[in-house]
Amino acid sequence: MATITSRNGVDVDRLVATIGAVQTDPTIAKFTFRARSSWESGGRNKGEIREYEHAGATTTERPQAFELIGDEPPVLLGTNAGPNAVELVLQALAFCYAVGYAYNAAAKGIEITELRYEVEGDLDLHRFLGLGGPRAGFSEIRAKSWVRSPNATAEQLEELCQYVQDTSPVRDILASPVTVTTDLVVLD
Repeated sequence: MATITSRNGVDVDRLVATIGAVQTDPTIAKFTFRARSSWESGGRNKGEIREYEHAGATTTERPQAFELIGDEPPVLLGTNAGPNAVELVLQALAFCYAVGYAYNAAAKGIEITELRYEVEGDLDLHRFLGLGGPRAGFSEIRAKSWVRSPNATAEQLEELCQYVQDTSPVRDILASPVTVTTDLVVLD
């Protein structure tokens, strides 16, 4: 019976097996993730995340959907019932960096006892408000991380930080062009 090695809350044996499986069959690296949103009122929306496709099959392993409430702060005519969409984008980057750091550190034998991220982005609302101006999205995003490890040097942690940035799916989405299509269905 194999001994399970856990580091940073990551099952390293499963991680290594997953990497090996993807090397053997690249099709199992393919995913299609989904999110749904229903507008409720004003700036408030209810989001739902449940199933996703993996290697061509839809998963139903989540017994119920994750529910999110999105809203705007009062200065943007909202009721503060939840974070707004651009705040969720920043949070997605922080989550992605943290997962990448913890998983890759585990694979390299690096123990992490503390890991935090702060992400902020600059946005100008002119275009959103129909007033022309610069791009509608963030003009710059800055992330800062704090990490503590009992068995890694500062140089190892810096190299890992750069590797995580280079391989982060969310950073890639934000920093590289991606095709976005929107279909409209007009309801009766």
